[in-house]
Amino acid sequence: MRSFDKINLSRRNFVGFGAMGAAALGLTACGGGNGSTNDSSASAAGGSTDAAAASSTGTVGLICLHDENSTYDRNFINGFKEAMTTLGINDYLIKTNIPESDACYDAAAELADAGCTVIFADSFGHEDYMIQAAKEFPDVQFCHATGTKAHTEKLPNYHNAFAAIYDGRYLAGVAAGMKLKEMIDAGKITADKAKMGYVGAYTYAEVISGYTSFFLGAKSIVPEATMEVTFTGSWYDETAEKEGAALRALVQTPSSCPPASTGLPTMSMRLRPQKRVRRLSSTGPVTSLLAL
Repeated sequence: MRSFDKINLSRRNFVGFGAMGAAALGLTACGGGNGSTNDSSASAAGGSTDAAAASSTGTVGLICLHDENSTYDRNFINGFKEAMTTLGINDYLIKTNIPESDACYDAAAELADAGCTVIFADSFGHEDYMIQAAKEFPDVQFCHATGTKAHTEKLPNYHNAFAAIYDGRYLAGVAAGMKLKEMIDAGKITADKAKMGYVGAYTYAEVISGYTSFFLGAKSIVPEATMEVTFTGSWYDETAEKEGAALRALVQTPSSCPPASTGLPTMSMRLRPQKRVRRLSSTGPVTSLLAL
Protein backbone atom coordinates (compact mmCIF):
# COMPACT_ATOMS: atom_id res chain seq x y z
CA MET A 1 0.00 0.00 0.00
CA ARG A 2 1.40 3.41 -0.96
CA SER A 3 0.93 6.53 1.12
CA PHE A 4 0.72 10.03 -0.38
CA ASP A 5 1.40 12.85 2.08
CA LYS A 6 3.13 15.34 -0.17
CA ILE A 7 3.64 15.57 -3.87
CA ASN A 8 5.95 17.93 -5.72
CA LEU A 9 4.13 17.82 -9.05
CA SER A 10 2.30 20.99 -10.02
CA ARG A 11 -1.17 20.89 -11.51
CA ARG A 12 -0.98 19.87 -15.14
CA ASN A 13 -3.07 21.24 -17.97
CA PHE A 14 -4.17 17.94 -19.43
CA VAL A 15 -5.18 18.12 -23.11
CA GLY A 16 -6.81 15.99 -25.75
CA PHE A 17 -7.30 12.30 -26.15
CA GLY A 18 -3.96 11.16 -27.48
CA ALA A 19 -3.31 8.54 -30.08
CA MET A 20 -6.00 6.02 -29.22
CA GLY A 21 -8.58 8.76 -29.16
CA ALA A 22 -7.43 9.70 -32.63
CA ALA A 23 -7.24 6.12 -33.83
CA ALA A 24 -10.34 4.73 -32.14
CA LEU A 25 -12.46 7.87 -32.34
CA GLY A 26 -11.16 8.48 -35.83
CA LEU A 27 -12.63 5.06 -36.40
CA THR A 28 -15.76 5.49 -34.13
CA ALA A 29 -19.72 5.50 -34.04
CA CYS A 30 -22.83 4.05 -32.59
CA GLY A 31 -24.45 2.26 -35.42
CA GLY A 32 -23.68 -0.79 -37.21
CA GLY A 33 -23.32 -1.53 -40.88
CA ASN A 34 -22.99 -5.19 -41.72
CA GLY A 35 -20.58 -6.02 -38.93
CA SER A 36 -20.76 -9.22 -36.98
CA THR A 37 -19.95 -9.90 -33.35
CA ASN A 38 -18.87 -13.12 -31.73
CA ASP A 39 -17.15 -14.25 -28.55
CA SER A 40 -14.29 -16.66 -28.02
CA SER A 41 -16.47 -19.73 -28.28
CA ALA A 42 -19.48 -18.98 -30.47
CA SER A 43 -20.90 -16.48 -32.92
CA ALA A 44 -23.78 -14.18 -32.11
CA ALA A 45 -26.86 -14.43 -34.26
CA GLY A 46 -25.82 -13.81 -37.80
CA GLY A 47 -22.18 -13.47 -36.78
CA SER A 48 -19.30 -15.24 -38.47
CA THR A 49 -15.53 -14.98 -38.59
CA ASP A 50 -14.97 -16.75 -41.90
CA ALA A 51 -13.95 -14.97 -45.05
CA ALA A 52 -17.46 -15.10 -46.44
CA ALA A 53 -18.51 -12.60 -43.77
CA ALA A 54 -15.83 -10.13 -44.74
CA SER A 55 -15.19 -8.32 -47.97
CA SER A 56 -11.82 -8.73 -49.60
CA THR A 57 -10.88 -5.11 -48.91
CA GLY A 58 -11.56 -2.55 -46.23
CA THR A 59 -12.63 -4.93 -43.48
CA VAL A 60 -11.73 -3.91 -39.92
CA GLY A 61 -11.60 -6.13 -36.84
CA LEU A 62 -11.86 -5.47 -33.10
CA ILE A 63 -10.79 -7.80 -30.27
CA CYS A 64 -12.29 -7.11 -26.83
CA LEU A 65 -11.29 -8.56 -23.47
CA HIS A 66 -14.91 -8.67 -22.32
CA ASP A 67 -18.24 -7.86 -23.94
CA GLU A 68 -20.81 -5.08 -23.71
CA ASN A 69 -21.51 -5.90 -20.05
CA SER A 70 -18.15 -4.25 -19.32
CA THR A 71 -18.43 -0.49 -19.77
CA TYR A 72 -14.78 -0.30 -20.81
CA ASP A 73 -15.34 -2.76 -23.65
CA ARG A 74 -18.77 -1.36 -24.49
CA ASN A 75 -17.24 2.07 -25.07
CA PHE A 76 -14.72 0.55 -27.46
CA ILE A 77 -17.46 -1.38 -29.26
CA ASN A 78 -19.77 1.66 -29.56
CA GLY A 79 -16.92 3.89 -30.71
CA PHE A 80 -15.72 1.29 -33.18
CA LYS A 81 -19.20 0.92 -34.69
CA GLU A 82 -19.62 4.67 -34.99
CA ALA A 83 -16.25 4.93 -36.70
CA MET A 84 -17.34 2.33 -39.21
CA THR A 85 -20.46 4.33 -39.96
CA THR A 86 -18.60 7.64 -40.16
CA LEU A 87 -15.99 6.22 -42.52
CA GLY A 88 -18.55 4.33 -44.60
CA ILE A 89 -17.06 0.93 -43.78
CA ASN A 90 -19.79 -1.66 -43.95
CA ASP A 91 -17.71 -4.75 -43.29
CA TYR A 92 -16.29 -5.20 -39.83
CA LEU A 93 -15.91 -8.00 -37.32
CA ILE A 94 -15.90 -7.86 -33.51
CA LYS A 95 -14.63 -10.61 -31.25
CA THR A 96 -15.60 -10.37 -27.58
CA ASN A 97 -14.55 -12.22 -24.42
CA ILE A 98 -11.04 -12.82 -25.72
CA PRO A 99 -8.68 -13.42 -22.77
CA GLU A 100 -5.11 -12.15 -22.49
CA SER A 101 -3.67 -15.45 -23.73
CA ASP A 102 -3.00 -17.38 -26.93
CA ALA A 103 -6.72 -16.93 -27.57
CA CYS A 104 -5.92 -13.35 -28.56
CA TYR A 105 -3.42 -14.49 -31.17
CA ASP A 106 -5.95 -17.02 -32.47
CA ALA A 107 -8.61 -14.30 -32.69
CA ALA A 108 -6.23 -11.93 -34.50
CA ALA A 109 -5.20 -14.66 -36.94
CA GLU A 110 -8.83 -15.55 -37.62
CA LEU A 111 -9.66 -11.90 -38.31
CA ALA A 112 -6.68 -11.60 -40.65
CA ASP A 113 -7.70 -14.78 -42.45
CA ALA A 114 -11.23 -13.36 -42.71
CA GLY A 115 -9.92 -10.42 -44.71
CA CYS A 116 -9.40 -7.74 -42.07
CA THR A 117 -6.74 -5.23 -43.09
CA VAL A 118 -6.79 -3.36 -39.75
CA ILE A 119 -7.24 -5.07 -36.38
CA PHE A 120 -7.66 -3.39 -33.00
CA ALA A 121 -7.36 -4.94 -29.52
CA ASP A 122 -8.46 -3.19 -26.35
CA SER A 123 -6.62 -4.73 -23.37
CA PHE A 124 -3.08 -4.29 -22.02
CA GLY A 125 -2.42 -8.04 -21.81
CA HIS A 126 -3.28 -8.59 -25.47
CA GLU A 127 -0.03 -6.96 -26.57
CA ASP A 128 2.36 -9.91 -26.95
CA TYR A 129 -0.23 -11.85 -28.91
CA MET A 130 -0.96 -8.91 -31.20
CA ILE A 131 2.77 -8.58 -31.84
CA GLN A 132 2.93 -12.28 -32.68
CA ALA A 133 0.11 -11.84 -35.17
CA ALA A 134 1.66 -8.68 -36.62
CA LYS A 135 4.85 -10.61 -37.40
CA GLU A 136 2.88 -13.36 -39.12
CA PHE A 137 0.61 -11.02 -41.10
CA PRO A 138 2.83 -8.14 -42.30
CA ASP A 139 0.16 -6.83 -44.68
CA VAL A 140 -2.32 -6.26 -41.82
CA GLN A 141 -2.14 -3.23 -39.51
CA PHE A 142 -2.43 -4.11 -35.80
CA CYS A 143 -3.43 -1.34 -33.36
CA HIS A 144 -3.24 -2.10 -29.65
CA ALA A 145 -4.74 -0.02 -26.84
CA THR A 146 -2.59 0.79 -23.80
CA GLY A 147 0.48 -1.21 -24.78
CA THR A 148 4.10 -0.08 -24.60
CA LYS A 149 6.19 -2.14 -27.04
CA ALA A 150 5.58 -0.63 -30.48
CA HIS A 151 8.61 1.66 -30.20
CA THR A 152 10.92 -1.22 -29.30
CA GLU A 153 9.47 -3.85 -31.64
CA LYS A 154 9.75 -1.41 -34.55
CA LEU A 155 7.27 -3.33 -36.68
CA PRO A 156 5.84 -1.15 -39.47
CA ASN A 157 2.40 -2.75 -38.99
CA TYR A 158 2.16 -2.64 -35.18
CA HIS A 159 1.02 0.43 -33.23
CA ASN A 160 0.20 1.43 -29.63
CA ALA A 161 -2.37 4.07 -28.79
CA PHE A 162 -4.67 5.13 -25.99
CA ALA A 163 -6.69 8.06 -24.73
CA ALA A 164 -5.37 10.45 -22.05
CA ILE A 165 -7.21 8.63 -19.27
CA TYR A 166 -5.49 10.75 -16.65
CA ASP A 167 -7.65 13.67 -17.79
CA GLY A 168 -10.75 11.97 -16.41
CA ARG A 169 -8.87 10.83 -13.33
CA TYR A 170 -7.94 14.42 -12.53
CA LEU A 171 -11.58 15.51 -12.81
CA ALA A 172 -12.68 12.60 -10.62
CA GLY A 173 -10.14 13.78 -8.07
CA VAL A 174 -11.60 17.27 -8.22
CA ALA A 175 -15.02 15.75 -7.45
CA ALA A 176 -13.50 13.86 -4.51
CA GLY A 177 -11.87 17.07 -3.30
CA MET A 178 -15.20 18.87 -3.48
CA LYS A 179 -16.77 16.14 -1.35
CA LEU A 180 -13.92 16.41 1.17
CA LYS A 181 -14.35 20.19 1.30
CA GLU A 182 -18.08 19.75 1.84
CA MET A 183 -17.35 17.49 4.81
CA ILE A 184 -14.77 19.96 6.18
CA ASP A 185 -17.13 22.92 5.78
CA ALA A 186 -19.90 20.96 7.53
CA GLY A 187 -17.61 20.28 10.46
CA LYS A 188 -17.68 16.50 9.96
CA ILE A 189 -13.88 16.36 9.67
CA THR A 190 -10.96 18.71 9.92
CA ALA A 191 -8.68 19.36 6.97
CA ASP A 192 -5.86 17.36 8.54
CA LYS A 193 -8.15 14.29 8.55
CA ALA A 194 -8.92 14.53 4.82
CA LYS A 195 -7.56 11.12 3.90
CA MET A 196 -8.53 9.16 0.79
CA GLY A 197 -8.02 5.56 -0.29
CA TYR A 198 -7.59 4.52 -3.92
CA VAL A 199 -7.93 0.95 -5.22
CA GLY A 200 -6.03 0.43 -8.47
CA ALA A 201 -5.92 -2.58 -10.76
CA TYR A 202 -2.18 -3.14 -11.30
CA THR A 203 1.07 -1.30 -10.60
CA TYR A 204 1.33 -0.29 -14.25
CA ALA A 205 2.29 3.18 -15.48
CA GLU A 206 -1.25 3.70 -16.76
CA VAL A 207 -2.67 3.09 -13.28
CA ILE A 208 0.05 5.09 -11.53
CA SER A 209 -0.57 8.11 -13.77
CA GLY A 210 -4.28 7.69 -13.05
CA TYR A 211 -4.08 7.74 -9.29
CA THR A 212 -1.45 10.49 -9.35
CA SER A 213 -3.81 12.62 -11.44
CA PHE A 214 -6.69 11.77 -9.12
CA PHE A 215 -4.60 12.83 -6.12
CA LEU A 216 -3.60 16.10 -7.79
CA GLY A 217 -7.24 16.82 -8.62
CA ALA A 218 -8.33 16.30 -5.02
CA LYS A 219 -5.44 18.42 -3.71
CA SER A 220 -6.42 21.26 -6.03
CA ILE A 221 -9.52 21.61 -3.81
CA VAL A 222 -8.15 20.40 -0.48
CA PRO A 223 -4.37 20.89 -0.36
CA GLU A 224 -4.14 19.02 2.96
CA ALA A 225 -5.57 15.79 1.50
CA THR A 226 -3.54 12.58 1.73
CA MET A 227 -4.15 9.22 0.06
CA GLU A 228 -3.48 5.50 0.50
CA VAL A 229 -3.23 3.26 -2.59
CA THR A 230 -3.76 -0.50 -2.87
CA PHE A 231 -4.34 -2.89 -5.79
CA THR A 232 -6.74 -5.69 -6.76
CA GLY A 233 -4.57 -7.43 -9.38
CA SER A 234 -7.46 -7.42 -11.88
CA TRP A 235 -8.88 -5.07 -14.51
CA TYR A 236 -12.41 -6.32 -13.96
CA ASP A 237 -13.46 -7.97 -10.73
CA GLU A 238 -16.62 -6.74 -9.07
CA THR A 239 -16.09 -8.97 -6.06
CA ALA A 240 -12.63 -7.57 -5.46
CA GLU A 241 -13.94 -4.01 -5.77
CA LYS A 242 -17.09 -4.40 -3.72
CA GLU A 243 -16.19 -7.03 -1.17
CA GLY A 244 -12.51 -7.87 -1.63
CA ALA A 245 -9.67 -7.45 0.76
CA ALA A 246 -8.30 -4.34 -0.93
CA LEU A 247 -11.45 -2.29 -0.44
CA ARG A 248 -12.09 -3.69 3.03
CA ALA A 249 -8.56 -2.74 4.02
CA LEU A 250 -9.22 0.84 2.97
CA VAL A 251 -12.57 0.98 4.72
CA GLN A 252 -10.98 -0.33 7.90
CA THR A 253 -8.17 2.22 7.66
CA PRO A 254 -9.10 5.39 9.57
CA SER A 255 -10.03 7.81 6.82
CA SER A 256 -12.58 10.48 6.15
CA CYS A 257 -13.22 9.95 2.46
CA PRO A 258 -11.63 6.95 0.74
CA PRO A 259 -12.26 6.78 -3.01
CA ALA A 260 -11.33 3.57 -4.79
CA SER A 261 -10.45 2.92 -8.39
CA THR A 262 -10.15 -0.43 -10.17
CA GLY A 263 -10.72 -1.74 -13.67
CA LEU A 264 -14.49 -1.98 -13.26
CA PRO A 265 -17.05 -0.54 -15.63
CA THR A 266 -18.87 1.89 -13.34
CA MET A 267 -18.27 4.79 -11.04
CA SER A 268 -19.72 4.45 -7.54
CA MET A 269 -20.35 7.03 -4.87
CA ARG A 270 -21.38 5.71 -1.48
CA LEU A 271 -22.37 7.63 1.61
CA ARG A 272 -21.60 4.60 3.74
CA PRO A 273 -20.73 1.01 2.77
CA GLN A 274 -24.11 -0.31 3.88
CA LYS A 275 -26.16 2.28 2.03
CA ARG A 276 -27.43 2.29 -1.53
CA VAL A 277 -24.78 2.81 -4.20
CA ARG A 278 -25.33 5.43 -6.88
CA ARG A 279 -23.66 4.31 -10.12
CA LEU A 280 -22.46 6.49 -12.92
CA SER A 281 -20.96 5.55 -16.26
CA SER A 282 -17.20 5.54 -16.60
CA THR A 283 -14.96 5.22 -19.63
CA GLY A 284 -12.68 2.75 -17.93
CA PRO A 285 -11.41 1.94 -14.47
CA VAL A 286 -13.91 2.95 -11.85
CA THR A 287 -13.63 5.48 -9.10
CA SER A 288 -15.67 4.90 -5.95
CA LEU A 289 -16.06 7.62 -3.34
CA LEU A 290 -17.00 6.61 0.19
CA ALA A 291 -17.76 9.24 2.81
CA LEU A 292 -17.41 7.34 6.08
